[in-house]
Amino acid sequence: MNPLRSLILAAAGSEVVRHLVATTPGTSGVVERFVAGNTIADAVTRVARLVDDGLWVTLDHLGEDVTETGQAERTVQTYLALLDRLYAEGLAARVEVSVKLSALGLRLDERLALDNAYRVCAAAEQCGTTVTLDMEDHTTTDATLRVLAELRRTWPWVGGVLQAYLRRTEDDVRALAVADSRIRLCKGAYAEPDEVAYTRAHEVDLGYVRCANSLLAGDGYPMFATHDPRLIAILAERARWYGRKQGSYEYQMLYGVRPDEQRRLAGEGETVRVYVPFGEHWYPYLMRRLAERPANLMFFLRALVSRS
Repeated sequence: MNPLRSLILAAAGSEVVRHLVATTPGTSGVVERFVAGNTIADAVTRVARLVDDGLWVTLDHLGEDVTETGQAERTVQTYLALLDRLYAEGLAARVEVSVKLSALGLRLDERLALDNAYRVCAAAEQCGTTVTLDMEDHTTTDATLRVLAELRRTWPWVGGVLQAYLRRTEDDVRALAVADSRIRLCKGAYAEPDEVAYTRAHEVDLGYVRCANSLLAGDGYPMFATHDPRLIAILAERARWYGRKQGSYEYQMLYGVRPDEQRRLAGEGETVRVYVPFGEHWYPYLMRRLAERPANLMFFLRALVSRS
């Protein structure tokens, strides 16, 4: 793994570094580039602008690895209130939600997380939208896929996420590239050991393309999460090769990353969904975003220097 990426990911777990980042003058302005505020109202305001630009959205309430059932319940209540707000604002048709199972209690009990996810999915159905289960580090992969399978018994539209840097993912893709299956393919953003994950960028890219081919050849609905211009060009070519029409797959990009490219693709008729996080627990998310792309880190440091 790139030493700089390893350092940033290690900092994600440091309370000292979190406090330093949170209290440095100018930090809030930088965080706002990647995080759509702390509250539901903040998030919905940002989302409405994206929808007006012809984009689709998935909203993530930040927070993970809860250690108390009360924390998990507060997360559920936030999602229920968010879904009600999206419906009331007429945004539910173009805006779904993404959910981390560890925020719903997965570390405490898998059944608790399933029951809580069931409540979120039921509310999403009533509001006319969908849910995607985010993937976390490799220790949660099997549990997340079990919960996904269980939820799909009732709601086949529940989306899943697979990470191209995990060595197991090609097998998982083949198993999940079935009719009506919504699968987001991303590279992966957690620090993982060599025995379970590819650690060289070139290996990850090759794995991503192999998985993309399987998704495009299958009967499901692929959701390609990447900002890499080379991969986007390859995906466009492979979609044509497999006879995929626009609307039978989508691109996904993070809020605040390559917004011009998001609008360009949407302007060409592609479905582009923006992953929009919000909430007070922004620090681990920000660190993963900085670790993914050195350009993000440079932007962050320049902004801090210019505002301090």
